[in-house]
Amino acid sequence: MKYPTQLFIDGAYREAGAGRRIPLVNPATEAVFCEVAAADSAEAGAAVESAHRAWTNGWRDLPPGKRAALLFAVARQLREHLEEIARLEMEQIGKPISDARDEAGLGARVFEYYAGAIAQFGGQTLPVARGGFDFTLRQPMGVVAAIVPWNFPFPIACWKAAPALAAGNCVVLKPASLSPLTALKLGELAQAAGLPPGVLQIVPGPGGAIGEALITHPRVRKVSLTGSTEVGRRAMELAARDFKRVSLELGGKSPNIIFADADWELAADTSPLSVFANTGQDCCARSRVFIERPIYERFVERFVAATQKLVVGDPARTETQLGPLASAQQRATVEAYLNDARQGGAKFACGGGRLPGRGFYLEPTILLEVEKTGRCWREEIFGPVVCLTPFTEEAAMLAEVNDSPFGLSGSIWTNDLRRALRVARRVESGVLSINSHSSVHVEAPFGGYKQSGIGRDLGMAALEGYTELKNVYVAE
Repeated sequence: MKYPTQLFIDGAYREAGAGRRIPLVNPATEAVFCEVAAADSAEAGAAVESAHRAWTNGWRDLPPGKRAALLFAVARQLREHLEEIARLEMEQIGKPISDARDEAGLGARVFEYYAGAIAQFGGQTLPVARGGFDFTLRQPMGVVAAIVPWNFPFPIACWKAAPALAAGNCVVLKPASLSPLTALKLGELAQAAGLPPGVLQIVPGPGGAIGEALITHPRVRKVSLTGSTEVGRRAMELAARDFKRVSLELGGKSPNIIFADADWELAADTSPLSVFANTGQDCCARSRVFIERPIYERFVERFVAATQKLVVGDPARTETQLGPLASAQQRATVEAYLNDARQGGAKFACGGGRLPGRGFYLEPTILLEVEKTGRCWREEIFGPVVCLTPFTEEAAMLAEVNDSPFGLSGSIWTNDLRRALRVARRVESGVLSINSHSSVHVEAPFGGYKQSGIGRDLGMAALEGYTELKNVYVAE
């Protein structure tokens, strides 16, 4: 396979200065399979300047219909290269090929959605007491810095770039150091689709240095970042210096609430993938499961059985459901949490160890009787670990659910409609599913409460987040 390994600036691939490169390791084999150019702060600045030129020289004034046609063309390019994108994703982060294909298709759907949304998005006319004519405009901001993580590299790159471009901005996209290949391929395919040079730039490189260079650049008007809460806090501090607009999608410690009146067998059978999918490297992972006491023992037994049936192994096999963790460092981080759980007296219902052979694999792990003040219960582990606990009273359970600095996603299982609505209102979370584990819908806003971030990706809310709202009054 041919790997895209250079910076993508001003519509062309180019090497980084001084031959700087970052080796990429296949998490399933632990072998270095290619090296990718690593930008420095000067090259990140050059990308911003190129994006600003593209914006002022035509992109911001391109008629909406032409902008829509270009985004539809990008989507077509993505669909024509879905298998290549999926293979790149599988190799760079160990994502199972079936999941990688689904996520490549999701990226194409995101571009299609925002291409179609352009014609539906605009300002309003407003009656005002003074008379005359008042209207609002939704105008692009300029250059957007989009900083994306390594756990879902391609779809998140698309759901930041597509609405920003649809709104008339230009984008400098910074992929994670572990996973730059599909972002670089996105830049190449967007160029092939006819996107003008400079409208979409891709600058891989060391996260702290390049991220800070983009956030502090005076021509960057908006920062959209998905990452850890710590990284988001630093980004917000830097952006505050000149009041840049910021949207942040950060960590999570999402609840999965199972009431006794629910179809709890279905919940037990499906809940393992709500936390272990992507090997638990998901900010939406339902990693705290609250089970009503009358069904607790039976639910745990069935949940464990379903977990033990999950297929863990080679990401290239279509039947594989869980691959390796993305890096040796990430596996070591998760193992440190498991050691804390052992020392705290938690009961391991299954898992807790490595799989034999090469690759950064860990067994899916179910913890019972976890200390509620401990790290495994309170912190985002970002690995294949889940904590189960019983509850008796709804009010006490909700207090425990909300006793978290995070509030991103979650599930509620009940067949009582009034209870479902009551609990959904009280759970402090930006995204909830009732009798489901679905968190992401292209058409709906996605984001969190509290330290899970600010602003929203996806849906029409994302378009609003990439524009400035201007009010114009015309006197009679």
